[in-house]
Amino acid sequence: MKALTFSLLAQPDERLDLSCLTPAALAGLADVQIAKLRIGTSRNPALVGDVFRITGKDVNNIVFEGGSSRFDKLGAGLSAGAVRVMGDVGNQVGRRLSGGTLYVDGSAGTHAGSGMINGRLEIKGNAGDYLGGPLAGETAGMEGGLLIVRGKAADYAGDRLRRGTIAILKGCGNYAGYRMIAGTLVITGRTGAMTGYLMKRGSLLLDRPPENLSPTFMPCGEPDIAFSHVFDRFLMDEKIIDKPLLGPKPGKYGGDTAVSGKGEVLFRQRYR
Repeated sequence: MKALTFSLLAQPDERLDLSCLTPAALAGLADVQIAKLRIGTSRNPALVGDVFRITGKDVNNIVFEGGSSRFDKLGAGLSAGAVRVMGDVGNQVGRRLSGGTLYVDGSAGTHAGSGMINGRLEIKGNAGDYLGGPLAGETAGMEGGLLIVRGKAADYAGDRLRRGTIAILKGCGNYAGYRMIAGTLVITGRTGAMTGYLMKRGSLLLDRPPENLSPTFMPCGEPDIAFSHVFDRFLMDEKIIDKPLLGPKPGKYGGDTAVSGKGEVLFRQRYR
């Protein structure tokens, strides 16, 4: 059975809320019913049929042919099945994702993976500010699952990360790991200013010695732990990286002591 496919007819004139286009929300609906769903956010909102041509029947396998930076909340609340976007997306892609897989063959806006609970979100391009981070007024960001950005992330990646794993493969902006509560943030490539600032717990893993840590992190030498080998194997098994990230004897910083933090920054030694 062919995937349920939404082919973009033209770039939208308004921001779209695509949270209604998930397998659970579309189950049992005919194409005519899907076409009448409101996705626009203006005073005269666009309908699905105004923006997309609908083909295919497999509601558990959804494809968007064409993307836009105005595609907000795409895959929000996804609990099962697979969604693939052949292009860019806007803000809050994968918001509160709790299962299934969501793949973006392009870049994403702010708050990608915000509030994720489970499942897998992969972004081939870059991601905006607050990757996996909470919306205003929320006390925790990502709470589980696996979030991969194969490009670069902007500022505040992993803000208030509570559980799960975020991997960024081409570096990130300022304040990566800001206010981390727990969980694991992996970064390969360069980082911006104040990495790990106000981190309470969790693990921040780098492929090089940190250059821009908050000054209230303390060096802890070279701990003899099995975690680095186990996590390297996890990253390679998930096809996130193709060689070990930390190596057999990583260096370590602890902090952020500005908040009596018990987090750790593990990094690959240059001579390893």
